[in-house]
Amino acid sequence: MARVSQEHLDARRRQILDGAARCFARNGFHATSMQDVLAEVGLSAGAVYRYFRGKDELIAAIATEAFAGIRSAFEEASRATPPPTPDVLLGAVLRLFLEERIEGADRQAFARLIIQVWTETLRDEELAKTLAEGYNGMRAAWTDLVTAYRESGILSADVPADHVARTLIAVAQGFIAQQALFGDVAVEILEDGLRGLMSMTVDPV
Repeated sequence: MARVSQEHLDARRRQILDGAARCFARNGFHATSMQDVLAEVGLSAGAVYRYFRGKDELIAAIATEAFAGIRSAFEEASRATPPPTPDVLLGAVLRLFLEERIEGADRQAFARLIIQVWTETLRDEELAKTLAEGYNGMRAAWTDLVTAYRESGILSADVPADHVARTLIAVAQGFIAQQALFGDVAVEILEDGLRGLMSMTVDPV
């Protein structure tokens, strides 16, 4: 029997993850069965179970991949000189993950999926650990970015870096919630809003 290439294995895994993500975004975790996933991806049970033993493993893989991708984008940005401002960085990352993340799905799909992941962590301890690791990773990446802002002279040092990092993460989380709940929220709105806030000046007392 011919050996299956790693490229083929990776492509098949991607096919399964994208199909499962479309199902979950459309119908929710609990209303989606493995049979629904099989029908979506057009593969046999044996082909899918070779990669994932069930729905929980699919959910965990999708969540882990999402957090790793977002963290990687932030870490890469923190190495730029000068680093991109929050409006540019958040706009670029959210545009990528909300508009291009799930092959064959609409613009709201990834946002709906993330909301479901957050909800699922309330009952699934393993998924909660995955979420916590992803959140802590993003906090660390954003803290490094805030440090880079300060070293570039574009941010004062009177607020702890972790506080700024948490606030910027909250902005991203809120935008994802808006996209999931209300739909078709252009990333340009977030970019413009952040630019407006960043332009504020405070008169000295």
